[in-house]
Amino acid sequence: MDFSTVISVAGLAAELSDPSFVVIDVRSSLADPGYGRRAFEQGHIPGSSFANLDGELSDPPGHGRGRHPLPDVAQMAATFGRLGIDGSCQVVAYDDSDGMFASRLWWMLRYLGHDRVAVLDGGYAAWKAAGMEVSTVACPPRAPAVFVPRPAALRVATADDVESMRLDPDRILVDSRSPERFRGENETIDPVGGHIPGARNRFFKLNVREDGSFRPPAELEADFRELFGDTSPGDAVFYCGSGVTACHNVLAATHAGLDSPVLYAGSWSEWISDPSRPVATGQGEPEPGK
Repeated sequence: MDFSTVISVAGLAAELSDPSFVVIDVRSSLADPGYGRRAFEQGHIPGSSFANLDGELSDPPGHGRGRHPLPDVAQMAATFGRLGIDGSCQVVAYDDSDGMFASRLWWMLRYLGHDRVAVLDGGYAAWKAAGMEVSTVACPPRAPAVFVPRPAALRVATADDVESMRLDPDRILVDSRSPERFRGENETIDPVGGHIPGARNRFFKLNVREDGSFRPPAELEADFRELFGDTSPGDAVFYCGSGVTACHNVLAATHAGLDSPVLYAGSWSEWISDPSRPVATGQGEPEPGK
Protein backbone atom coordinates (compact mmCIF):
# COMPACT_ATOMS: atom_id res chain seq x y z
CA MET A 1 0.00 0.00 0.00
CA ASP A 2 1.21 3.49 -0.85
CA PHE A 3 0.79 6.34 1.65
CA SER A 4 0.57 9.82 0.17
CA THR A 5 -0.84 12.07 2.91
CA VAL A 6 -0.75 10.64 6.45
CA ILE A 7 0.06 7.26 7.98
CA SER A 8 -1.04 5.95 11.37
CA VAL A 9 1.32 4.74 14.08
CA ALA A 10 0.02 1.21 13.58
CA GLY A 11 0.51 1.49 9.83
CA LEU A 12 4.12 2.59 10.20
CA ALA A 13 4.88 0.00 12.89
CA ALA A 14 3.64 -2.76 10.57
CA GLU A 15 6.00 -1.64 7.80
CA LEU A 16 9.01 -0.47 9.81
CA SER A 17 11.15 -3.45 8.78
CA ASP A 18 10.40 -2.92 5.08
CA PRO A 19 13.65 -1.67 3.49
CA SER A 20 11.69 0.46 1.04
CA PHE A 21 10.40 2.61 3.92
CA VAL A 22 12.54 5.67 4.69
CA VAL A 23 11.61 7.35 7.97
CA ILE A 24 12.81 10.92 8.48
CA ASP A 25 12.79 12.79 11.80
CA VAL A 26 12.31 16.49 11.12
CA ARG A 27 11.74 17.77 14.64
CA SER A 28 12.70 21.39 14.90
CA SER A 29 12.13 24.64 16.75
CA LEU A 30 11.92 28.09 15.19
CA ALA A 31 13.42 29.51 18.38
CA ASP A 32 16.21 26.94 18.78
CA PRO A 33 17.86 25.61 15.59
CA GLY A 34 19.77 22.94 17.56
CA TYR A 35 16.68 21.46 19.20
CA GLY A 36 15.89 18.87 16.52
CA ARG A 37 19.29 17.18 16.56
CA ARG A 38 19.31 17.04 20.36
CA ALA A 39 15.81 15.58 20.45
CA PHE A 40 16.78 12.95 17.88
CA GLU A 41 19.81 11.89 19.91
CA GLN A 42 17.66 11.59 23.05
CA GLY A 43 15.21 9.25 21.34
CA HIS A 44 13.77 8.54 17.91
CA ILE A 45 11.83 5.97 15.90
CA PRO A 46 14.17 3.04 15.24
CA GLY A 47 15.83 3.22 11.85
CA SER A 48 14.94 6.85 11.24
CA SER A 49 17.33 9.49 9.96
CA PHE A 50 17.39 13.16 10.91
CA ALA A 51 16.91 16.07 8.51
CA ASN A 52 17.50 19.63 9.65
CA LEU A 53 14.97 22.29 8.63
CA ASP A 54 17.58 25.05 8.62
CA GLY A 55 20.53 23.16 7.18
CA GLU A 56 18.97 20.70 4.73
CA LEU A 57 15.36 21.67 3.97
CA SER A 58 16.05 25.38 3.53
CA ASP A 59 18.62 27.69 1.99
CA PRO A 60 20.35 30.20 4.27
CA PRO A 61 18.04 33.15 5.00
CA GLY A 62 18.50 36.60 3.56
CA HIS A 63 18.74 38.26 0.15
CA GLY A 64 15.03 39.08 0.31
CA ARG A 65 13.97 35.42 0.16
CA GLY A 66 12.55 35.05 3.66
CA ARG A 67 13.57 33.04 6.72
CA HIS A 68 13.43 29.55 5.20
CA PRO A 69 14.07 29.94 1.46
CA LEU A 70 13.21 26.94 -0.66
CA PRO A 71 16.36 25.28 -2.08
CA ASP A 72 16.55 24.89 -5.82
CA VAL A 73 15.55 21.62 -7.45
CA ALA A 74 19.12 20.31 -7.76
CA GLN A 75 19.83 20.97 -4.07
CA MET A 76 16.61 19.28 -2.96
CA ALA A 77 17.32 16.25 -5.14
CA ALA A 78 20.86 16.00 -3.73
CA THR A 79 19.52 16.16 -0.15
CA PHE A 80 16.98 13.42 -0.80
CA GLY A 81 19.63 11.29 -2.46
CA ARG A 82 21.89 11.66 0.60
CA LEU A 83 18.97 10.50 2.74
CA GLY A 84 18.73 7.34 0.64
CA ILE A 85 15.52 8.27 -1.14
CA ASP A 86 14.87 7.19 -4.69
CA GLY A 87 11.73 6.65 -6.73
CA SER A 88 11.02 3.26 -5.17
CA CYS A 89 10.91 4.47 -1.56
CA GLN A 90 7.96 5.11 0.72
CA VAL A 91 8.96 8.11 2.85
CA VAL A 92 7.45 8.84 6.26
CA ALA A 93 8.21 12.15 7.99
CA TYR A 94 7.50 12.94 11.64
CA ASP A 95 7.99 15.70 14.18
CA ASP A 96 6.62 16.71 17.59
CA SER A 97 4.87 19.89 16.42
CA ASP A 98 1.49 18.73 15.04
CA GLY A 99 3.15 17.91 11.72
CA MET A 100 4.20 21.48 10.90
CA PHE A 101 7.80 20.56 10.06
CA ALA A 102 7.04 17.11 8.66
CA SER A 103 4.64 18.71 6.21
CA ARG A 104 7.52 20.79 4.80
CA LEU A 105 9.37 17.61 3.83
CA TRP A 106 6.11 16.13 2.51
CA TRP A 107 5.56 19.17 0.31
CA MET A 108 9.14 19.27 -1.00
CA LEU A 109 9.05 15.64 -2.08
CA ARG A 110 5.64 16.05 -3.67
CA TYR A 111 6.87 19.19 -5.43
CA LEU A 112 9.58 17.10 -7.04
CA GLY A 113 7.09 14.46 -8.13
CA HIS A 114 7.55 11.87 -5.37
CA ASP A 115 4.02 10.96 -4.26
CA ARG A 116 4.92 8.10 -1.89
CA VAL A 117 5.45 10.34 1.12
CA ALA A 118 3.30 10.66 4.24
CA VAL A 119 3.33 12.42 7.60
CA LEU A 120 3.07 10.29 10.75
CA ASP A 121 -0.34 11.04 12.23
CA GLY A 122 0.13 12.44 15.72
CA GLY A 123 3.90 12.48 15.30
CA TYR A 124 6.50 11.31 17.78
CA ALA A 125 4.14 11.82 20.73
CA ALA A 126 1.62 9.38 19.23
CA TRP A 127 4.40 6.86 18.59
CA LYS A 128 5.47 6.97 22.24
CA ALA A 129 1.90 7.03 23.56
CA ALA A 130 1.23 3.80 21.68
CA GLY A 131 4.12 2.15 23.53
CA MET A 132 6.23 1.72 20.41
CA GLU A 133 9.96 1.16 20.59
CA VAL A 134 12.20 4.21 20.84
CA SER A 135 15.92 4.14 20.03
CA THR A 136 18.80 6.32 21.20
CA VAL A 137 21.28 4.58 18.92
CA ALA A 138 22.08 6.15 15.58
CA CYS A 139 21.60 3.53 12.91
CA PRO A 140 24.00 3.33 9.96
CA PRO A 141 22.94 5.82 7.29
CA ARG A 142 21.13 4.45 4.29
CA ALA A 143 23.20 4.02 1.17
CA PRO A 144 23.05 7.15 -0.95
CA ALA A 145 20.54 6.96 -3.76
CA VAL A 146 19.90 8.75 -7.02
CA PHE A 147 16.82 10.91 -6.64
CA VAL A 148 15.43 11.96 -10.01
CA PRO A 149 13.28 15.09 -9.63
CA ARG A 150 10.13 15.54 -11.67
CA PRO A 151 9.11 19.07 -10.65
CA ALA A 152 5.72 20.72 -11.08
CA ALA A 153 3.69 17.98 -9.40
CA LEU A 154 2.76 20.80 -7.01
CA ARG A 155 2.84 24.47 -7.86
CA VAL A 156 4.73 27.24 -6.12
CA ALA A 157 3.97 30.97 -6.30
CA THR A 158 6.42 33.87 -6.28
CA ALA A 159 5.92 37.27 -4.67
CA ASP A 160 5.13 38.70 -8.09
CA ASP A 161 2.50 36.00 -8.62
CA VAL A 162 0.91 36.89 -5.29
CA GLU A 163 0.89 40.60 -6.08
CA SER A 164 -0.86 39.97 -9.40
CA MET A 165 -3.50 37.58 -8.02
CA ARG A 166 -4.20 38.75 -4.47
CA LEU A 167 -7.24 40.83 -5.50
CA ASP A 168 -8.33 38.52 -8.31
CA PRO A 169 -11.92 37.42 -7.48
CA ASP A 170 -11.21 34.03 -9.02
CA ARG A 171 -8.27 33.35 -6.68
CA ILE A 172 -7.95 33.03 -2.89
CA LEU A 173 -4.92 33.90 -0.77
CA VAL A 174 -4.81 32.26 2.67
CA ASP A 175 -2.52 33.04 5.61
CA SER A 176 -1.74 29.93 7.70
CA ARG A 177 -0.42 31.70 10.82
CA SER A 178 -2.24 32.22 14.11
CA PRO A 179 -5.06 34.79 14.11
CA GLU A 180 -3.00 37.08 16.35
CA ARG A 181 -0.09 37.20 13.94
CA PHE A 182 -2.46 37.57 10.99
CA ARG A 183 -3.95 40.66 12.65
CA GLY A 184 -0.49 42.05 13.34
CA GLU A 185 -0.69 41.54 17.12
CA ASN A 186 2.14 40.17 19.29
CA GLU A 187 4.48 39.62 16.35
CA THR A 188 7.67 38.17 17.86
CA ILE A 189 9.27 36.44 14.85
CA ASP A 190 9.22 38.88 11.92
CA PRO A 191 10.09 42.59 12.04
CA VAL A 192 6.75 43.66 10.57
CA GLY A 193 3.33 42.51 11.76
CA GLY A 194 0.20 42.03 9.70
CA HIS A 195 -0.75 40.16 6.56
CA ILE A 196 -0.84 40.46 2.78
CA PRO A 197 -3.84 42.61 1.82
CA GLY A 198 -6.69 40.55 0.44
CA ALA A 199 -5.70 37.41 2.36
CA ARG A 200 -7.96 35.49 4.68
CA ASN A 201 -6.83 33.41 7.64
CA ARG A 202 -6.88 29.68 8.34
CA PHE A 203 -4.60 28.75 11.23
CA PHE A 204 -2.92 25.46 10.38
CA LYS A 205 -3.68 24.06 13.85
CA LEU A 206 -7.35 23.89 12.85
CA ASN A 207 -6.36 20.80 10.87
CA VAL A 208 -5.60 18.70 13.94
CA ARG A 209 -7.24 17.49 17.13
CA GLU A 210 -5.88 18.31 20.59
CA ASP A 211 -3.57 15.27 20.45
CA GLY A 212 -2.02 16.49 17.19
CA SER A 213 -3.67 13.89 14.96
CA PHE A 214 -5.43 15.03 11.81
CA ARG A 215 -9.16 15.60 11.88
CA PRO A 216 -11.24 13.27 9.68
CA PRO A 217 -10.99 14.00 5.94
CA ALA A 218 -14.72 14.71 5.68
CA GLU A 219 -14.48 17.44 8.34
CA LEU A 220 -11.45 18.96 6.67
CA GLU A 221 -13.14 18.88 3.27
CA ALA A 222 -16.14 20.77 4.68
CA ASP A 223 -13.86 23.41 6.20
CA PHE A 224 -11.84 23.91 3.05
CA ARG A 225 -14.91 24.04 0.78
CA GLU A 226 -16.29 26.76 3.06
CA LEU A 227 -12.98 28.58 2.85
CA PHE A 228 -12.67 28.29 -0.93
CA GLY A 229 -16.30 28.95 -1.82
CA ASP A 230 -16.63 28.89 -5.60
CA THR A 231 -12.86 28.95 -6.08
CA SER A 232 -11.19 25.74 -7.20
CA PRO A 233 -8.82 24.38 -4.51
CA GLY A 234 -6.04 24.42 -7.09
CA ASP A 235 -6.49 28.19 -7.48
CA ALA A 236 -5.97 28.86 -3.75
CA VAL A 237 -2.55 30.05 -2.57
CA PHE A 238 -1.36 29.40 0.99
CA TYR A 239 1.39 31.26 2.80
CA CYS A 240 2.63 31.58 6.39
CA GLY A 241 5.66 33.17 8.05
CA SER A 242 8.39 31.43 6.08
CA GLY A 243 6.83 28.71 3.95
CA VAL A 244 6.71 25.95 6.58
CA THR A 245 3.27 25.82 8.21
CA ALA A 246 1.52 26.72 4.95
CA CYS A 247 2.60 23.25 3.79
CA HIS A 248 0.43 21.85 6.58
CA ASN A 249 -2.67 23.44 5.05
CA VAL A 250 -1.71 22.10 1.61
CA LEU A 251 -1.31 18.64 3.16
CA ALA A 252 -4.64 18.87 4.99
CA ALA A 253 -6.51 19.92 1.84
CA THR A 254 -4.90 17.07 -0.08
CA HIS A 255 -5.73 14.64 2.74
CA ALA A 256 -9.33 15.84 2.45
CA GLY A 257 -9.37 14.64 -1.15
CA LEU A 258 -9.13 18.07 -2.78
CA ASP A 259 -6.74 19.23 -5.47
CA SER A 260 -3.56 20.53 -3.88
CA PRO A 261 -3.46 24.31 -3.44
CA VAL A 262 -0.48 26.44 -4.42
CA LEU A 263 2.29 27.35 -1.93
CA TYR A 264 3.82 30.82 -1.70
CA ALA A 265 7.14 29.50 -0.45
CA GLY A 266 8.74 32.84 0.44
CA SER A 267 5.68 33.78 2.49
CA TRP A 268 5.36 36.74 4.86
CA SER A 269 9.05 37.02 5.71
CA GLU A 270 9.87 37.42 2.01
CA TRP A 271 6.90 39.71 1.32
CA ILE A 272 7.96 42.27 3.93
CA SER A 273 11.59 42.31 2.77
CA ASP A 274 10.47 44.80 0.10
CA PRO A 275 9.04 47.90 1.81
CA SER A 276 7.11 48.81 -1.35
CA ARG A 277 4.82 45.80 -0.92
CA PRO A 278 1.55 46.60 0.88
CA VAL A 279 0.76 45.38 4.38
CA ALA A 280 -2.60 45.10 6.15
CA THR A 281 -3.50 44.67 9.81
CA GLY A 282 -6.70 43.80 11.61
CA GLN A 283 -9.20 41.00 11.14
CA GLY A 284 -9.33 40.78 7.36
CA GLU A 285 -11.49 37.93 6.13
CA PRO A 286 -13.24 35.87 8.87
CA GLU A 287 -11.40 32.76 9.95
CA PRO A 288 -13.21 29.62 8.77
CA GLY A 289 -13.92 26.85 11.24
CA LYS A 290 -14.66 29.26 14.11
